Amino acid sequence: MMENVPRTQRFYTMSTATNTFEKVKAVILSAHKSSSLGEKVNFYNSWAENYDQDVAVLEYRAPSLAANSISSHFSGDREAAVMLDVACGTGLVAKQMKTHGFGHFVGVDGSEAMLEIARESGLYQDLKQALLGEDPLPVQWVDSFDVVVIIGALSEGQVQVCVVRELCKSTKPGGYVCMTTRANQENLEYKGALELELKQMEEDGLWSCVEVTNVQDWERAVSEKGDGYIPGAVYLYKKLPHVAQ
Repeated sequence: MMENVPRTQRFYTMSTATNTFEKVKAVILSAHKSSSLGEKVNFYNSWAENYDQDVAVLEYRAPSLAANSISSHFSGDREAAVMLDVACGTGLVAKQMKTHGFGHFVGVDGSEAMLEIARESGLYQDLKQALLGEDPLPVQWVDSFDVVVIIGALSEGQVQVCVVRELCKSTKPGGYVCMTTRANQENLEYKGALELELKQMEEDGLWSCVEVTNVQDWERAVSEKGDGYIPGAVYLYKKLPHVAQ
């Protein structure tokens, strides 16, 4: 407990923690300045080695929140289920899903360095490098996965909203699609566009909304104006059976 730490040691501990957060904050802000797709890929390649430690400093909860949402509704055979992890990064979501009894994972990411770390985890049966929004997901994946997730990539300056239609296509009828986005001021326009697309797909008969979880303490704020924590949201949808035309 903090009260049991000597004053000099307490100051050192707090100073070190602040310094670490400030360094991570600077890294994230530099990513926001990357404009071209190539620059973003280069950024994630350079960040891969420190990614897990840095998002831990941010108290980034999206992977665990998404896994909890899926686990609370999935009633099928978890050992046999296959999950597509889109924008998988280093494999944080697969690690969380593993704790809930899932064991078959296929990952996609634009960063080869991130994929290499995911590969080293031994969790994935297959990993593919693809630039979301630029490279379509393989046609052989249509109606293939019990669960499809995209955690952390649906936000301003990252993945386009239209990608969610590809996620739905890759999901088996009756399967689940789990998505997350931030709800801070800088991402509200994107969040609004995302929710319009999710609703339109529901009206088109592609899927039904299972639950939307709004979270206040999503992760620590890193914007130059921000302080404390930013909010976020988890969306869970269930793909409907195909309707004969």
